[in-house]
Formats: sequence, structure tokens, C-alpha cells
Amino acid sequence: MTNTELYRLALSTYGPDAQALMVFEEMAELQKELCKHARGKDNQFAIAEEIADVLIMLDQMMVLHDCESIVAQYKQDKLERLEERLKQ
Repeated sequence: MTNTELYRLALSTYGPDAQALMVFEEMAELQKELCKHARGKDNQFAIAEEIADVLIMLDQMMVLHDCESIVAQYKQDKLERLEERLKQ
């Protein structure tokens, strides 16, 4: 099964509304781990796990909203702008 197929299955099994809420939950868990790190905790693996969860949920949102190519273009544009700013 491809990742896209898996995302579609998760969306159809749990429903788009539940998965959208799960995005918020996963982002909050990542935020919590990043805050712990800022306070001095050595939690690299917890941060990595939460990043993976957020990426999976964001991928599901791109499938749900059928916007993978649009996101890719915005990402490229923003990276190019960042590069230009950093060169100045």
C-alpha cells in the first residue's frame, strides 16, 4: 500500500473531521516537546517522533484537500524567497 492509499484509508476510516482535529493534537504535542527542549530537557527522540506524527497528518491534509502540487509550489517559492533573504 502506498502512503497516499494509507492516508485515504485513514481519512475514510476515521473521517476528515476527526483527522483534522488530530492535526491540532499532533501539533500541540510537538509544541509541548519543543517547549521542554527550550527549558533544557534532552528530548531529541520525542521531538523527532512528534515531527513524524505532524508530517503524517499534514500529508493526510494535503490528500484530503487535493493540494499536494499547490503545496509543493508554495514551498518552492518560499524556499527561494528564504534563500534570497539569506544572501542579502
